Amino acid sequence: MSYQKSGNAIVDKSFYFACDIVTYAEELKEKRYFEIANQLLKSGTSIGANVRESQRGVSTKDFKNKLGIALKEADETSFWLERYRRN
Repeated sequence: MSYQKSGNAIVDKSFYFACDIVTYAEELKEKRYFEIANQLLKSGTSIGANVRESQRGVSTKDFKNKLGIALKEADETSFWLERYRRN
């Protein structure tokens, strides 16, 4: 099954970012950076999941909450990427 673009730039970019994170995490595991790979995989893919879930929010408050969670996950992802780059 292939991804069909939604027409929403944030939804689409967060999906493709998650795909890139999966690939990168696999590379990290090959280099034996298992903990960083696992943390990066969780937070990096969670961004897209929360962005997509926000699109089905039952209220404006729910929509904002899901995007807020996506933002927190993006910040955590940034932390793990920076942490790996210091090695």
